[in-house]
Formats: sequence, C-alpha cells, structure tokens
Amino acid sequence: MTPATLPAQLRASAERFGERPAIVAGATRTTYSELDRAVDAFAARLLELGVRRGDRVAVALPNGVEPAIAIYGAMRAGAAVTPLNPTARAGRLAQLVEHSGAIVAVCTAESAEAALAGGALHALTGEDLAAVPPRAPGPMPGVLEVDLASIIYTSGSTGAPKGVAFLQRNMSFVAGSIVEYLGLHADDRILCPLPLSHTYGLYQLVLAVRLGATLVLEALTFPGRLVEALERERTTVLPGVPTTWQVLISLHGLAERELPHLRLLTNAGASLSVAQLAEVRRTFPAARMFSMYGQTECKRVCYLPPEELDARPGSVGVAIPGTEVWLEDDTGAEPPPGEVGELIVRGDHVMQGYWKDPEATARKLVAGRMPGDRALRTGDLFRRDEAGYLYFVARTDDMIVTRGEKVAPKEVEEVLHAVAGVHEAAVVGAPDELLGEAVIAHVAGNGAGIDPQALRRHCREQLEDFKVPKRVVVHDTLPKTDNGKLDKAALRAG
Repeated sequence: MTPATLPAQLRASAERFGERPAIVAGATRTTYSELDRAVDAFAARLLELGVRRGDRVAVALPNGVEPAIAIYGAMRAGAAVTPLNPTARAGRLAQLVEHSGAIVAVCTAESAEAALAGGALHALTGEDLAAVPPRAPGPMPGVLEVDLASIIYTSGSTGAPKGVAFLQRNMSFVAGSIVEYLGLHADDRILCPLPLSHTYGLYQLVLAVRLGATLVLEALTFPGRLVEALERERTTVLPGVPTTWQVLISLHGLAERELPHLRLLTNAGASLSVAQLAEVRRTFPAARMFSMYGQTECKRVCYLPPEELDARPGSVGVAIPGTEVWLEDDTGAEPPPGEVGELIVRGDHVMQGYWKDPEATARKLVAGRMPGDRALRTGDLFRRDEAGYLYFVARTDDMIVTRGEKVAPKEVEEVLHAVAGVHEAAVVGAPDELLGEAVIAHVAGNGAGIDPQALRRHCREQLEDFKVPKRVVVHDTLPKTDNGKLDKAALRAG
C-alpha cells in the first residue's frame, strides 16, 4: 500500500529500491538510499535552524539532485515547500519569500540577498546543502496527510502574488491518479526537461519517488544532449510543454532515430494544435501520446486516452480517475453537448485555497453538487461532445469580443498552425474604436517564409469574417512566461 505522505513515499522507495538510481543529473547518479539519507540529514539541519511543523521553506535552485533533497527534506521536517524559479529577478523572489512567510530559503548564492530581504531568517545555497554531513536520523516530526505540503505560485510575473496551498493528501492523491491513467510503474525512466520549480516538473519528481522510478534531468536549452539522454538512459517516459515539442520536432533526423524504450509522451502546460500534435506523433511514432489539461489550482483535470487521438482531434479528454467535472453556463445550468460553459472541477486534488487571500479563494472555490462539498471554478471555457469528451475553447478573460461577436483565440490559432512554416501562434484582442476589440495574430516560425497577408487570406478561407485577424505580426519567437507558456499579456502590452 502506498504511504499517505510524500516523505513517507520516499522512505518506502528507498527501502524497496535502495541501489536503484533515483535521480540522474548529468554525470551525477543518486540512488534512492543516498537520496533518503541526504533528505534525513537536511531535515535535521532545518530542525536545528528552528524550522517547525507548518513553517515554509522556499526552494529556488536549478535542476539537479539538490532541489530534490531540499523539497523532500523540508517536508520530512514537517514544513511546507514553496518552489520558486531560480532565475526570478531579485525583487520578485523577495516578494514571494515574504508572501509565503518562508523562514528558510534554499537558493543560489546570487539569490541569497534577495531571499533575506524577503524576510527569510536563513538563506542556504546548493553548496551549503551538499556540505550537510550524513548523520543517523534523529526524531522527526510526524507528517500527516492533512498537513500543509506546498504553496505553489501561479506563473504570473507581475501583480499580487497568488500562492496555491496544497495538503500532503492533495499532492499524493493527484500523483496516484496520474500514475493510474498513464500506467506508470517502478521500472520507468522519466526524462524531465522541465524545471522542478514548475509544477509540471515538480510532479515528475513526485511521480518517480512514489513509484521508485528513475528521474533523468536534462535541460531543453541543450536539445542535442536531451536526445542523447533519451538513448543513453533508455527513457520510457517523456513529458513536455508545446515549446519542448517544437524544439524536438525541428531537430533534423530525430524521426529516424531508434528509441525502442520510449513508450509514453505527455503534454500539459498548454494545448498542442492538431497540426503540432501530428508532427510530434510523426517524430515519435512508437510512443503513445497523452494530451492533458490542468491548472495550478488542482494540478491535473483531464486526459485524452491515446486511442482517441484520431477520433477526437483537439480534445483534452475526460476527468482523471477519482474526480468529477462538469460545465456551467452563465445561469449555472449545464449546457447541452456542443455548447460552451465554464469547467467546474471536484475532487481531492483541488487546492485548499489561495495563501493569505480569502476573498480570491471564495471566488474560486464554490459550493459543489454534494452536501458540504466544494468545487473549483476554473475560469476556462469548454464544450463537450455527445460522448462526454472535453474541448478547450478559451480562458474567460482571453475571449475577444469584436463587432459584438465572441472569438475564441484557440480556433484562430488552430487555423494558423495548419500553415506550413508557422511554429507558434498566439491570438489576442486589442482595443479598437470601431470593432470594440480587434483580432491580432502573432506568429513565429520560418520568418522569411511567413507572409502576413497570405495568412490573412488563409484565415478568410477557413473562418467567418469577424474571426479573421485584422493584423498578423511576425516574430522570430514569441515571448514566454517563466513556465514556458506563451505570454499573451506581453503580446497585449506590446
């Protein structure tokens, strides 16, 4: 039986798979026994520094074994983890440390001053962590499944921080649900090109530790090394966001490489267009692709079984095991198949609330369908087909109203992605005195070969006239958030 808390799951994997590599990062290979001992030592160090149950420990380190030790060490000491982007600007990092109330920050030497300015009493570097001597584990606080496990900040880089609070129970439940529908097992080797500071990357670590599988960390900034790791480590599972797949499918000859062990691909963070998904499947023909959708507020919502990819193009599937979803229109009624409504989510993966923000929590967590229940309003618009499969339409705040008509950016983006040479597409609204909002398309790809007027003509052939972009802007590459998503706020501001 799987233990109920994340630190207990590490202990169980260490006892069962002691000499199996837990984390491979470059030339460093750390076994489960070594990881567990290092976590014990770091937890003891945190207790010496005054960390107590319920305290927060911020972790802002680049990928490697060090953030894994810090994350599990903090939880074993009874604290909640606040993963932060190690490349965040000093002011932003200080703001998030202050908002979380972290009393210890584990960060790079360059970020230590910012962490202390944010109110942390101690700033430990990766080198400090590595220098913690091994020791026999002393008494540790008992960690319960109802204890606070993490505060994960949403990806916005400006404005008031929004920290999403999860219990140990929430994180363990969603990890178990993901393991179930993906069919993951202890012999898997997961190659993670995502930062552990990003929730999608963090959960690759959580999944691996839960199972006793091996996590291989490799940066997307070196795609050649990533491909080498696919072969060298006999990778079985490759998670990615659209940026990951765009980099990989552009590599010459990758589709001809033999990758006999690679059996699963997973996409989350943002949806792939139908055209992009087809390219990924051509590049990795032997692997099964899972298209998924989620939010920071509940981690994962739904997934599309690979056998439904051809029958239901553009769908993100059905609710993950152990959860429930439905749509509501403006009146609170469930719309019929084909009609649009806001997605509502129910399950033990739903957050406890926004840290220090009861008003925002009350807007997001509402009464559910069962007595005493609560559900998550996602703020995302979906439609459902006759069989119950979900299709993302737009974020409620991304919808464009032009000439009194509503335009879903994703529909226009799909049409743009179908044009050869377009690698990225983002559609946003811009204030317009005549139209209310104008539809503006931003694209990137083979810059010299992209003709904005030709793209507009293509859109006129495929879309109603009010959905045709008023202007197409060509970029070398589109701006991204810290988590690798297209930064539509930057495009609107620009």
